[in-house]
Amino acid sequence: MSIETDANGRLYLSSDLRRKYGEKFHVVEYEDRLELVPIDEDPLQAVRDEVGDALDGDSAGELRAEALRRAKRQAEEDLEAAERDAEDAAR
Repeated sequence: MSIETDANGRLYLSSDLRRKYGEKFHVVEYEDRLELVPIDEDPLQAVRDEVGDALDGDSAGELRAEALRRAKRQAEEDLEAAERDAEDAAR
């Protein structure tokens, strides 16, 4: 399938494609092409559908807070490792 942009650079997708994939897309730019990646109307529900019941009962805020805790812990561990490496290199 091929489509062309109009004079304003807009792409028009058929109603069949919009029904199948939705109306919102991320545009991913590669060196040699663009890809349209559908955005789910409820991204958190899409994640829940993918991971099953692993997230049951967790709100978006709780998931965000847990991700922040994990990122902070990882950053602290990385900093400690870098400090150890610097000390070892200085010896």
